[in-house]
Amino acid sequence: MTPRTGAVIPWYRRVGSRLLDIYAAMVLLYLFLPIFVIILYSFNRPEGKFNFVWKAFSLDAWRDPFKYQPLFDALKLSLKVAALSTSVATVFGALIALALCRYTFRGSNFINLLLVLPLTTPEVVLGSSLLSLFLNVGARTGFWTIVIAHIMFSVSYVALTVRARIRGFDWTLEEAAMDLGANPLRVVTKVTLPLIAPGIAAAAMLSFALSLDDFIITLFNAGSRVTYPLYVYGARRAAFLPRSTCSRPQSSRAACCCSAPSFCGSSAACARCRETGRNSPIAGSVGCVCPGTVRRFLNRSSGRS
Repeated sequence: MTPRTGAVIPWYRRVGSRLLDIYAAMVLLYLFLPIFVIILYSFNRPEGKFNFVWKAFSLDAWRDPFKYQPLFDALKLSLKVAALSTSVATVFGALIALALCRYTFRGSNFINLLLVLPLTTPEVVLGSSLLSLFLNVGARTGFWTIVIAHIMFSVSYVALTVRARIRGFDWTLEEAAMDLGANPLRVVTKVTLPLIAPGIAAAAMLSFALSLDDFIITLFNAGSRVTYPLYVYGARRAAFLPRSTCSRPQSSRAACCCSAPSFCGSSAACARCRETGRNSPIAGSVGCVCPGTVRRFLNRSSGRS
């Protein structure tokens, strides 16, 4: 029941409302603080290769944010993968959501289970399973294996997001449009799609962000290709410059992944590279992240000897 106009609100409700506002503000601050910090440090002028300590204000990184071509290439690759995987996953996921909400058929519960599985399965399991699949069929890991892997987990997010939007859809609107003489195609384009478009747009943006930010699944299936999260992960072992932060300020979650322990130790990684060879699928998919290899990679990328 809402309080009557002019009624006195008890003090404990006023205090509770204030505490709730403070709690919400603290949660938002906790969520956005890493993004604020990474944007702030893009204006730093570090002494050396690592941009972890504030030294002096500078606009050098923003005057030429794409000075390092390997960093720009990694960002372009991530954007291409995200755009392509989002387009395919949005179409597939929206159609699956429409079928599950509009029709009742045998096996719909099983399809719902399949949609939830990629969301609940650890990414390490998904990445290694996809790598085993690609190697068993003889596929060469690279751009298209990254796209296929991203479509695989993005379809679930799109389907569940769109289904939540369609769940409250009034299907009698379609019947009314058909009674007024509209053909099925016109009903879909003029009635159904405009009403569920916000859900599809939200699902597409979520899919794009997840694909752009993915690290673990991409690490297994990237082969010799380097996406932006993989570049940042490798660069932080040898150098972390301000341009790594100003190229994509919203990559705070990818930067958080970079603080995790390395995938393999330096000596073991070098031994693995020597045993399997530089161009083998295993070496390309696992990726050597030992300091020496990363340093040589960055030196070649920067044009140094």
